[in-house]
Amino acid sequence: MSNAELVTAVDVRLMQGLAQRVTAIRPDLVNGDATFGELAWNWGKGHAGAGAGWTRRLWFSGGELVAWGWAQLPHRSGKEVSGTGAYLAYQIHPDHAGLVDEVIDWYDAAAADLERTVMPSAADEFALKRWAAHGYETDPAALGDTGSWTQLNERDLTDVEQPVLPDGFRFRTADEAGPKAAVQAHLDAWPRSTYTVEAYQGVRQTTGYRGDLHILVEAPDGTMASSTIMWLDEANKTAEFEPVGTRPDYRRLGLGRAMLLHGMRVARSAGATHVTVACLGAPGHPQARGLYYGVGFRELTRDAPLIKT
Repeated sequence: MSNAELVTAVDVRLMQGLAQRVTAIRPDLVNGDATFGELAWNWGKGHAGAGAGWTRRLWFSGGELVAWGWAQLPHRSGKEVSGTGAYLAYQIHPDHAGLVDEVIDWYDAAAADLERTVMPSAADEFALKRWAAHGYETDPAALGDTGSWTQLNERDLTDVEQPVLPDGFRFRTADEAGPKAAVQAHLDAWPRSTYTVEAYQGVRQTTGYRGDLHILVEAPDGTMASSTIMWLDEANKTAEFEPVGTRPDYRRLGLGRAMLLHGMRVARSAGATHVTVACLGAPGHPQARGLYYGVGFRELTRDAPLIKT
């Protein structure tokens, strides 16, 4: 059984459920943009502005979601048209791996006459062969020194050191700081972001968001210098950091490291035994990877960027 229409909050919850089931048996096969937290973050922050260009198809077996495709297509907003190519996020349960051909056919039809990109897990050998059979090739631009592919990193929470902040700085939560401060902290860390209070409200509505797991670092003057959201997957006792950012003029003070360590300890108190975080994996993007490796993360899996012109 399958259907196709614009992506809704209900769809995202179903997708998160599939992410949980795949994580339980083959975490290396969870695509980078199909994790429990990434799905909530991407939909929540973007649906108000970009949702008109998001179409999806769902595949069910026995009433349970076993595969989905989320195509991000160019769309008109006022006088502007967003992008010229198409991108596909997708996930398939390992027990239904053969559905990848249907996913590809649907994507090719939905994005006909457009350049198409997709990033399956590099560990999914079966899917990679099927994408190649449909004419998709490795994207050389994405694999360059400044490429956009991501790797997913992991660590357990059995031994987490005590975080140390510089004098005058303190940890806050989004519940304490409020929506405006939480949004401004993100914009300060990511100057090109189009994040808004409205987008944050979308994030707050997604399954898995908790204001007490949305951590900020407040500077002595009241500026929110760093922030991160942790997404707790209670079924698998794992938490995911997404996003993680520090305002440029507060970097190299150890705030990101302290925030991650504090977040791990908070996540552990909330029931997590394991944490993950994604980062750009190309050689030209060493900063975040170095930060995460410095607090004990190691690579679990990575994207395999593909393109069909």
